Amino acid sequence: MRTDRRLRTLVVDDRTTYLWSLRHSHRHGESCREVLTVYRDRLATRIVFEAGEGRYVADGYWFSGCVTDGHGNLLNLHEPGVVRALVDEATRRGLLWEAGDVDGWELFPAVVVRCAATATPGVPPGCPPGP
Repeated sequence: MRTDRRLRTLVVDDRTTYLWSLRHSHRHGESCREVLTVYRDRLATRIVFEAGEGRYVADGYWFSGCVTDGHGNLLNLHEPGVVRALVDEATRRGLLWEAGDVDGWELFPAVVVRCAATATPGVPPGCPPGP
């Protein structure tokens, strides 16, 4: 059985490596959330997907680590390719250079489009790294 609490490694290039972990949490009786924490150079950025109107997290309804908008768009946050796509999009927007929380739903549409564009026959699950 896999544990969500261990740190996993994401190698972007020969100079850039991230550590990451995924957790499901509840804040003081509020809605559920999936929290993807990305670490680089002792800096932790949390990409948070909080359940809400049109925003769904697994919470026992489907596979752990999945988030969806209810319109057929789903990301599995356990897949390294999806994490890479989120890291790339957050980096493109300049969001990984400060510690704190990032709203994952703001990144969701761009990552879904990127993953769909790379979802071709013969390509492994997840989102392969882009150029």
